Amino acid sequence: MQTVISWNVNGIRAISKKGMLEWLEKTKPDFFCMQETKAQPDQLDDTLLKPLGYDSHFASAEKKGYSGVATYFRRDPDDITLLGKKEFDDEGRVQMLHYPEFTLINAYFPNSQHEGKRIDYKIRFCDTILRACNKLKKQGRNIILCGDYNIAHTEIDLARPKQNVK
Repeated sequence: MQTVISWNVNGIRAISKKGMLEWLEKTKPDFFCMQETKAQPDQLDDTLLKPLGYDSHFASAEKKGYSGVATYFRRDPDDITLLGKKEFDDEGRVQMLHYPEFTLINAYFPNSQHEGKRIDYKIRFCDTILRACNKLKKQGRNIILCGDYNIAHTEIDLARPKQNVK
């Protein structure tokens, strides 16, 4: 059995100063999927790139300090791919780690933003990731999809429900 932990860290450098590496060493998941890393690998030192017992892969946004996903893993995947759509890959929205027995997808779904400014972008993203999952399913793949979905069905799913009406 594999242990997968997913966490929107809201900045890998900031969370590392708050004990994230100590928590990781204590928790020891097989996979630690992070969203909103806000960093490119060349901005990080080896303690964040290869914490004890892990290797990593980052899918960073082109824009520094924005978005991005990363996964720490104990066993190297056969392959790592992105979503394959420039508008999403340029924002570091998805990485897919392919193993013989499953594909792990670490995704940071876009926020539709104030007054739905990016709702069309978000819907395109949802459609694209659904197509990618359906394609993997057709190939007989087992899929683990985790991440920050930025989708809430009830008020309890929101940090600030009053500000998120509509």
